[in-house]
Amino acid sequence: MKLISYRRHGSQGFGAVVRGSVIDLAARFPEFADLASLLADEVSLARARRIVAVDAVDFPLETVDLAPVIPRPNKVICVGINYVAHAEEAGRTVGAHPVIFHRYAETLVADGEPLVRPTVSDNFDFEAELAVVIGKGGSHIAPEDAMKHVAGYTCFNDASVRDWQFHTHQYGMGKNFRGTGALGPWLVTSDEIPDYRELTIEGLLNGETMQTGKLSELAFDVPALIAYVSQALDWQPGDILATGTPSGIGFKRKPPIFLTPGDTFEVVIPGVGSLSNTVVDEV
Repeated sequence: MKLISYRRHGSQGFGAVVRGSVIDLAARFPEFADLASLLADEVSLARARRIVAVDAVDFPLETVDLAPVIPRPNKVICVGINYVAHAEEAGRTVGAHPVIFHRYAETLVADGEPLVRPTVSDNFDFEAELAVVIGKGGSHIAPEDAMKHVAGYTCFNDASVRDWQFHTHQYGMGKNFRGTGALGPWLVTSDEIPDYRELTIEGLLNGETMQTGKLSELAFDVPALIAYVSQALDWQPGDILATGTPSGIGFKRKPPIFLTPGDTFEVVIPGVGSLSNTVVDEV
């Protein structure tokens, strides 16, 4: 299934995309407040899959405003320096443990919404990533059990304010400006992606390829990341794990290439989707 969160006629909803139209799952599952709640209930999710297979669609996709696929995740866990080639371009080496940092939900925007270049910096960079959406929560998860906790996959742009990112040794502020984390357009459920390692990822700026990578190239794979974080924090349904970006980022180019108003950046992951956002200046 392709699952979305959206706004329509002033109300929040969630549903499944079928051939360019939407099956309104929020109406069929009124007991769930949002998509994350549905993902947490395996029985209801299986019922939703049966509904999507046979029910008529309710309205065209073009009649909704997409929200970030999980509008208010409990947490967004991001991973830095997780492709060897990206580590090399950044002048870093992959260590014994993953580089973990965090995003706030309030920084997220949907497919089609603008990314916001902040007033205080013009060092606004792009990072194409695969994001994992957690369906089943838990703590102290063994790597061999980790994939059972994955609801599905979506696209992510961890757009970064580079000079602020390097104000200190902590990435935090440069990764948490308002309107800089694009997530969507939809969640493709894990049953449709038998092996995420077979996926490829591409980042395009105004139609020109800037970044390419294969998910098989991750230094720390998805099971390892889920297991590692679970030793410290309980995963919750709807949590987001952003797996890192491949080489080709803007600020390591000579000369650097940064996002400017009017640009469009796309994250393309065949089999998952295409996330597209224009850039505007903060007002």
